[in-house]
Amino acid sequence: MNYGPLIFLGALLTFATSWYGMIVGPVLQLGSEQPETVEATGAFYPTARPGLAQQGREVYRASGCYYCHTQQVSGRPEVQGTNFLGFAGMDIDRGWGVRPSVADDYLFDQPVMLGSQRIGQDLMNIGSRQTNAVWHFMHLYDPRSVSPGSVMPRYRYLFEKRKIKGEPAPDALPLGDKAGASAGNELVPKQDARALVAYLLSLEAQIPVLEAPLPQSKSETNQAPAGVSTNAPPPAPAQPPK
Repeated sequence: MNYGPLIFLGALLTFATSWYGMIVGPVLQLGSEQPETVEATGAFYPTARPGLAQQGREVYRASGCYYCHTQQVSGRPEVQGTNFLGFAGMDIDRGWGVRPSVADDYLFDQPVMLGSQRIGQDLMNIGSRQTNAVWHFMHLYDPRSVSPGSVMPRYRYLFEKRKIKGEPAPDALPLGDKAGASAGNELVPKQDARALVAYLLSLEAQIPVLEAPLPQSKSETNQAPAGVSTNAPPPAPAQPPK
């Protein structure tokens, strides 16, 4: 009896099942995800980025920023005894976030730019770590002026050098007569630079979600007021006497 067709069909079925389980299934699962309600505020998370930040996301993508920066904070639960305290791990310890990244963080990001290398720091929460827009403009124009030793390239094409007419522009870079500026001239960010900085300032994923609640202090975890829900797991049930 020729078993060749059966072997072929079996191999094909195995491949199709694996492909569905590893590719199609996760896509369908994530595709059906919806923003969830944050218990503390009643607001939805996540929400779509505002228009300028959404434009800046395309500048970020076109500039290849994801080649050197990731947008994914890793972490592991930190447990002491039976009390859940929060998260620990290299990314959390570095201050790149207060909780690990979860699928909900990326619902409105298509495509998701997780990145693969960390030549630069992770940017998942750069909008909360550095809130000064001028710092970001300076960092784009001359990274080493605000981050000594940085290996980040200069993105000077995002800025315009022009003659000062009357008073300097309110968003002109505070460079004085150095780094490409000269007497009578000023450096101002172009629209792409403004959009990119708006996107960077929008990168903030610190809202507590079901999969990754915010850490609690020891006092909050060990003694919670009556009727108040905490992130601590319930105590193990008492074992019946033998």
